[in-house]
Amino acid sequence: MAKSPEIEHPSKAFGWAARDTSGLLSPFNFSRRATGEKDVTFKVLFCGLCHSDLHMVKNEWGSSIYPLIPGHEIVGVVTEVGSKVQKFKVGDKVGVGCMVGACHSCDNCDNNLENYCPKMILTYGAKYYDGTITYGGYSDTMVSDEHFVVRIPDNLPLDASAPLLCAGITVYSPLRFYGLDRPGMHVGVVGLGGLGHVAVKFAKAMGVKVTVISTSPNKKKEALEHLGADSFLVSKDQDQMQAAQGTMDGIIDTVSAQHPLLPLIGLLKTQGKLVMVGAPEKPLELPVFPLLMGRKLLGGSCFGGMKETQEMIDFAAKHNITSDIEVIPIDYVNTAMERLVKADVRYRFVIDIGNTLKSSS
Repeated sequence: MAKSPEIEHPSKAFGWAARDTSGLLSPFNFSRRATGEKDVTFKVLFCGLCHSDLHMVKNEWGSSIYPLIPGHEIVGVVTEVGSKVQKFKVGDKVGVGCMVGACHSCDNCDNNLENYCPKMILTYGAKYYDGTITYGGYSDTMVSDEHFVVRIPDNLPLDASAPLLCAGITVYSPLRFYGLDRPGMHVGVVGLGGLGHVAVKFAKAMGVKVTVISTSPNKKKEALEHLGADSFLVSKDQDQMQAAQGTMDGIIDTVSAQHPLLPLIGLLKTQGKLVMVGAPEKPLELPVFPLLMGRKLLGGSCFGGMKETQEMIDFAAKHNITSDIEVIPIDYVNTAMERLVKADVRYRFVIDIGNTLKSSS
């Protein structure tokens, strides 16, 4: 018989978990494995609240395993390292993002693309090598193989760098891979949320001209004055969209709701690239003729490998890029989830785990 989460591992732990598809989170006693020879154990100080956490607590993607502790934008300070750990020591500032395991032997793993490994293990709600379920960062401690731990440079604040471990790498990776990182290029960013606002910051730091494309005219001032975008298009304004036809080398589409692709494809130059990083629940309609007529490309991207994630964090430190956040206590998390449904956050909630997560036992 399977052991209960509280006693399946030797180290006591405490977090907030969802128990069913209501998605309601509440205090939860569980356990973490002892620090293995290649493991890094750290005290969690902050954890970002990602849109995928919202989908997962409600089982909207059909893969959730309850009880479920979400959180894959996890940062803190190392408290213990295994005997064979080489990259980290006690006291280091570290983070864990979307994954905690991979096979380390396939082509993807050999090419530092563990995120595309068929046996990749997600940070929460997945089965680990030992058969137990992984628990995320809405918790007091984290244990991870050092391969999946990222060093957080000293000049980055922990709270505002947490979302970079998911949102940051999710937009940085396609900018690099699809060659949309060359100075002087013109790149569109669709959606100004948790992903979109950091996409603007990374693209600008790469020397790219950035246009924000949004359904909300009231985000124009924020996009131009605060985030430093070069221009702003209201996607519902046909005159604006028509005037911008054929002007962009690429577009990063961060929207996870239903939306038409045809107007976006129209904004691309010949051989332009539309890259999807949002994950709508239902299939989008894809008009093929506009792709043919401009040799245009529709692609996708899903966070990034560990080497690139460290590269992204180091780039963020060099260019002083952080996420714009609203720090919340853990007992506000259910309200924050409700606000996230309405996109009522500028631009990422981050839970202050270190100061507000207290075990009742």
